[in-house]
Amino acid sequence: MTLQFLITAFVVVIAPGTGVIYTLAIGLGQGHRAAIWAAFGCTIGIVPHLTAAMLGLAAVLHASALLFQLVKFAGVAYLLYLAWSALSSDGALSVKPDKRVENGWITARRGALINVLNPKLSIFFLALLPPFLSGNPATASAEMIAMGAVFMAMTFGVFVLYGIFAAAARTHILGSARIMRWLNRSFAAIFAALAARLALEKA
Repeated sequence: MTLQFLITAFVVVIAPGTGVIYTLAIGLGQGHRAAIWAAFGCTIGIVPHLTAAMLGLAAVLHASALLFQLVKFAGVAYLLYLAWSALSSDGALSVKPDKRVENGWITARRGALINVLNPKLSIFFLALLPPFLSGNPATASAEMIAMGAVFMAMTFGVFVLYGIFAAAARTHILGSARIMRWLNRSFAAIFAALAARLALEKA
């Protein structure tokens, strides 16, 4: 595993995306423990895409326009649902003082679905991993598994840091109804924008 791969993976992971926004929203709304569950779920959601890349299924997804569209629009619908849940007073992503902390597995499952329903991730890993392989066919699978494991570890670590940061800011935010309204609307707008961007993606 090269330094170039580690740097590339870190840059990819630290860039704010759907999973980061979700983890921030959970951290602000429910605290640091819930944010850790969110980070865990987003990390687990990477597994199917890494597996698809290693097995070559990502190429099939890329080649099949119908399959790509089905997964894509399922992802779009899910992101729009998350946008609604940020605006709804009882929504999972709403930020409010009397927010009840939900079961961790529910938080994790929601985070996993965010990544599972993004078909671009499989194609992304198919493009990311091969350039860093040694070129030895006998060790290619083991190398991809190792790189995938490192990428997932980085994802979890960085997302946890984002979540803890959000949870630390929570006490300052909950005292202002204006800030909470602004945050809920902002998270809803971001998820709606991410849904629109995903809808425009092509295989």
